[in-house]
Amino acid sequence: MAFHLKRGQRAERKARDFLIRNGLRHIESNYRCPCGELDLVMEDGEHVVFVEVRFRNSDRFGGALASINAQKQKKLRDSAEHYRQRHKPLSNRPCRFDVISLTGDINSVDPEWIKDAF
Repeated sequence: MAFHLKRGQRAERKARDFLIRNGLRHIESNYRCPCGELDLVMEDGEHVVFVEVRFRNSDRFGGALASINAQKQKKLRDSAEHYRQRHKPLSNRPCRFDVISLTGDINSVDPEWIKDAF
């Protein structure tokens, strides 16, 4: 597996573990559909939470958060709608989009959690 893919998997594991420690329940990872991909699907109380995990070595070019533009947000919304249509028990529950941002050394960086990011 390519180095950047391994690093991405480590970032997603770190984000998932961080969210679990903060009371969320993991439902699914790396849900792929024709619209795109959802990094993490979590549960926070009654909410279904679609989590985008962004990792960057530095914030020199805007950092991880700056990379979630309007086009990316649309893909995430479309992917979430696809997920909800295929998982009927979750389709009527409220949902939100969170972002976990990791910038710096993946081994030592603390995740930044933005709830209801968009």
